[in-house]
Amino acid sequence: VQLQASGGGLVQPGGSLRISCAASGRTFTDYHMGWFRRGPVKERELVAAIDYRGGSTYYTASVSGRFTISKSNAKNTVYLQMNSLKPEDTAVYYCAASDYFNDYREGVNYDYWGQGTLVTVSS
Repeated sequence: VQLQASGGGLVQPGGSLRISCAASGRTFTDYHMGWFRRGPVKERELVAAIDYRGGSTYYTASVSGRFTISKSNAKNTVYLQMNSLKPEDTAVYYCAASDYFNDYREGVNYDYWGQGTLVTVSS
């Protein structure tokens, strides 16, 4: 599966942004989808994930209640809606896919990666 992320940009603290990831290649519904990020001084972390059926989601504690992951099987696209953004959310955001038989909450299970999209939260 090939992944193409888009939608990053500059946003003020407290603002919102939605980033997208379009998938192509193998059947989109065979994969869990996740959003990772790597900040200026942080290691890569799994931010949000959604299982292949779209029925279950995972969020890391720092974004829970602010970010929402969703997917459209019709459009082969996964989204990350980010609200109440903070400067510490500044990072390169990557989308990734994991085969459906893996635990979608474990970052190590993601084998397929797209290029990153930069999100900068600054006034």
